[in-house]
Amino acid sequence: MPVRNLIVIVLASLLSLVCYAKTPRNRFASLYAEAVDHVSAHYIEEVAPRTLFEGAMNGMLSNLDPYSQYIGPAAYQEFQENLEQEFGGIGVMVELNPETDRLTVLSPMVGTPAYEAGMMAGDIILEVDGESTEGFGLPDAVELLRGPAGTTVKIQVQHKGDPEPVEMDIVRAKIEVPSVLGDIRLPDGNWSFLLEDNPRIGYIRVITFGDHTVSQLRDALRSIEAAGAEGLILDLRYNAGGLLTAAIETCDMFIDEGMIVSTRGRNATIQKQFEASSPMVIEAKMPIAVLVNKYSASASEIVAACLQDHGRAVVGGRRTWGKGTVQNVITLEMGKSLLKLTTATYWRPSGQNIHRGRNTEEDALWGVMPDDGFDVELTREQEEQIARQRRQRDYIDDGDSTEADDPETGESDNDNGDAEDDVADDVADDVEDDVEDEIEGNVEEGSVEDNSDNDGDDAGPIDDPQMRRMIEYIERMIDQQKELAA
Repeated sequence: MPVRNLIVIVLASLLSLVCYAKTPRNRFASLYAEAVDHVSAHYIEEVAPRTLFEGAMNGMLSNLDPYSQYIGPAAYQEFQENLEQEFGGIGVMVELNPETDRLTVLSPMVGTPAYEAGMMAGDIILEVDGESTEGFGLPDAVELLRGPAGTTVKIQVQHKGDPEPVEMDIVRAKIEVPSVLGDIRLPDGNWSFLLEDNPRIGYIRVITFGDHTVSQLRDALRSIEAAGAEGLILDLRYNAGGLLTAAIETCDMFIDEGMIVSTRGRNATIQKQFEASSPMVIEAKMPIAVLVNKYSASASEIVAACLQDHGRAVVGGRRTWGKGTVQNVITLEMGKSLLKLTTATYWRPSGQNIHRGRNTEEDALWGVMPDDGFDVELTREQEEQIARQRRQRDYIDDGDSTEADDPETGESDNDNGDAEDDVADDVADDVEDDVEDEIEGNVEEGSVEDNSDNDGDDAGPIDDPQMRRMIEYIERMIDQQKELAA
């Protein structure tokens, strides 16, 4: 053989060895293949290779965190519907509680079948159509809770503090509810964004951050300013999250410069920073109070943290959930399936991580804490009373108990539904999608009379200690401003 040819062969062999050495490999891949071969050959029943593959994928990702998951071809269409927020369901946000590992209601969406049935934040869903939810993941919950509008789902729930579970037969509906609500319904079915008993204070509830939240919130802010409001309470309790873009644009209405939120990846490396870039919608001098609770999560935590860190608002209520992760959607099989993989966490302007990891201690820095003097805990009885009164007021029309919208078909701007992932990320932006799942009710010191047998009383002013603390603060700030101006 010519020497030249021998040299070429040797060089080619060396290059092949170098390429092989540099190629990333997982030494467990062959072990996985070996295990699959054993199962396929010897398991007592024949198992489809696809079933084994999807089981392995689900097991691998579920061991990472509650939000990373594999979405196979069978569930891919359902995932797309979630992004478009159009599907039939009962209208409830759920999450796997990291402390109990059980399916827990974060929040029933106002005006939906779950809300009308009396489901509350903090309820544990024990069974769906007779099937136990023990060991459920979020995809399992979505598959059972969702379904065609008009069909009935039987749910067994355990109300927090109650000894026995209750059965609920809930008729699914197309979930279409506004994301921005006020204090009370007007006769025409629209919301009043001023406190009924204190009209110089605006009151806006944001129950999710969806496609139409920003425009709805901007309209509400302009309406209270036009009505002469001198202060604002922004209520984010029970808000499980939503679109990252909506949270950023919401913050941008209240601050005119500085960081809103950043995302950081492995080793806390900054991936993205989002800065304020638009003029404020309301005057900088207007005092603002933000209400949060244990079930405020994700996008709502971004908003509360931003306004708190910039000194734009006082935060009151209870500590938030601590859900601040970013999920990237990675397509597989030429777009037939995908991975939803946690790749980053949200960090507040102060440089503090919002997310509470699995091993994070209670006394560590995570979530959003109320400001000093504004941490107001509620009793379960108060929580239930407030929820009952709020439910009545949400559908009271000038003293009449007629509902403004039919929860089965209610025509509203924002579609939300049973809670799978908290689509709280910018789905258009590489589709970082923040998981949504959850929120609940709150509570505080002091006693509240039990008016459960008196619906008329429930429709009156709400005795809410957390709200009362915020009103006292806003009134004090308004009076101080007037004294300084005098």
